[in-house]
Amino acid sequence: MSAAPTSVIDKTEGVSPPGPPAEGPGPLAAFLRNPKAILLLCALLVAVVSAAVTANGAWPSDLTFDVRSPLDDVNTWMAQNRDTHPIFLYFLLHISNTSESAVDGVLSGLEALGFIGVTVAAVLISWYAGGANLRRRALTLAGVAFGTFAVIGVLDVWEEAMETLALMVVCVAVAGLVGVLLGLAAGLSDRAERILRPVFDTMQVLPAFSYLLPFVLMFDVGTPAVFMATVIYAAPPMARLTSLGLRGADAAALEASQSLGASAWQRLWTARLPLARKPMLLGLNQTIMMCLSMVVLATVVGAGGLGDPIFTAISTLDVGLAVPAGIAIVLIAVWLDRTTAGFGERVDDAAPARSAFATRVLWAVMAAVVAGAAVLGQALGRTEWPENWVVSISQPINEAVGWIERELGSGIPVIGGTLTWANAFIDYGINPLFDALLATPWWAVLLVAGVLAYLAGRWRAAVTVVLALAAIGAMGLWSRSMDTLSQVIAALVVTLILGFAIGVLAARVSWVERGIRPVLDTMQTLPAFIYLIPMIALFGSNPAAAAVASIIYALPAVIRITTQGIRQIDPSALEAARSLGASTGQQLRQVQLPLARPALLVALNQGVVLVLSMVVIGGMIGGGALGVDVVRGLTKGDLGLGLTAGIAIVCLGLLLDRISQPGADVKARTLR
Repeated sequence: MSAAPTSVIDKTEGVSPPGPPAEGPGPLAAFLRNPKAILLLCALLVAVVSAAVTANGAWPSDLTFDVRSPLDDVNTWMAQNRDTHPIFLYFLLHISNTSESAVDGVLSGLEALGFIGVTVAAVLISWYAGGANLRRRALTLAGVAFGTFAVIGVLDVWEEAMETLALMVVCVAVAGLVGVLLGLAAGLSDRAERILRPVFDTMQVLPAFSYLLPFVLMFDVGTPAVFMATVIYAAPPMARLTSLGLRGADAAALEASQSLGASAWQRLWTARLPLARKPMLLGLNQTIMMCLSMVVLATVVGAGGLGDPIFTAISTLDVGLAVPAGIAIVLIAVWLDRTTAGFGERVDDAAPARSAFATRVLWAVMAAVVAGAAVLGQALGRTEWPENWVVSISQPINEAVGWIERELGSGIPVIGGTLTWANAFIDYGINPLFDALLATPWWAVLLVAGVLAYLAGRWRAAVTVVLALAAIGAMGLWSRSMDTLSQVIAALVVTLILGFAIGVLAARVSWVERGIRPVLDTMQTLPAFIYLIPMIALFGSNPAAAAVASIIYALPAVIRITTQGIRQIDPSALEAARSLGASTGQQLRQVQLPLARPALLVALNQGVVLVLSMVVIGGMIGGGALGVDVVRGLTKGDLGLGLTAGIAIVCLGLLLDRISQPGADVKARTLR
């Protein structure tokens, strides 16, 4: 699934639920007695008054610096020296050649297996993940695998799917290995954990596009850049959960192992790692999902595979071309998620485990069956999916999109239509925010942002935020960054309103939680790229489509964290409120929400990070601003434009993360 569970585990680790809120003065009196609230109010008043007086928030031209030219010079130097400079010949070139050879080798193996061998292999792996028996779980997973590859063939995207899977196999293997090594370091060494934690926190904030830019600069477009970006993007979940599993191992089991005279390495292999197996499998699940997301998105830098027709379709607004590849990606995501989840469920399986000999025999039989299927396909001349088994759905999809635009876009009595909603969201949501940000003097924006960051995380956060905004202005990207920020704020407000409301309802009504659980599971398995396709059909190509995609993309994490936070509050506090005659609304306002505040703050932070990530990708469908600059820089080879926009996006990510993530001292006071 998505990265959200990793963040929740990391940012709420060790947090115990606070006691019930004490009675105090009224809201207004409490606000006026709070010096932090007064500080924030003063900063906001300064910003409003200065905006009304000047109505000009442009960044001064004499405070800007030419950043693009040096970056263009670096890009030119690298392009001219890729074949001659030692750093390329003896280091980067080896990485490039190795990654390309590995991907080509896996792709050749998949092609040699043919569609029959690949399908049989996928079915057997899923069956083994479900328990390798005739029970419902194993048969269901096998059926999911068979259905996935059958539909991929029928939709005529088999070749593209094999390219994506080949790149996935290599990236997952390397990202998993790197994640395990980093997780071992963080799990066994406190010093390593202190060093790696801020690195992982920062990597979690960065939008996916930000990972592509530096590696395109080093490797140019193609497989090596995609490989490096994907590995670095997907390794942190594996590292975090490996570390968490090692640190959360049963102390009694470790003491028993030590008392038997086991060395440190023996305790690691015989006790720590087996006890951490379930968190590590969860980390592998998240790494696989993040690899798939990045591999699909990286089609903008020549990754090929299933992302290629989607990117072409988005560029030409041809939804029918995108849907077959989009369906294939969704099915692959669901198959991979269910299969890795099946391996995780086997950890808690009460059935007796097979002996090592029986397991080896089973794998040998499975390998023989796959080899037999491949040989059968070769003998029948059926290595590629037969053309007469293909069904084209592009034309019906485009006709359906045309009908939606004509019938649902506008003119529906009372509710208007999707295009009407999009225009209203732009006119009354995004544009007023953008105008307000541009009308506010730049120094007032820095003041308000610095105060918010100070209240959230004290001086370090405030300095980080102010420097991030100053860097945006110094690069000459103030206006375009405010455009992106206005889209993020507008989408975030809607995300939090819907997410908190649905999360509270799911926490209080069990059948609602059960009903939305499969929907949230599915939404969290889908790569970000996929959300763009229906948005084009419903809302056209404009900032509203990007904002709605961001809302839908971020909602599952906010809903899940809110539900979890409210359900995990101290039951005695809620029981005490009921015994005092508190109504349902009073229980929610005075007990559940205050006690769930730490989880709600995490939900806010995750909503901010996910919305920003998707708004940037939404530049492909009319979101504009920094997102379209990054895409143009990547696709047109203008890395000076792309890298400066990418740096601005990173600065926005740091700004929003520091404002929405309370520091350790603020968390401690919140929990008292």
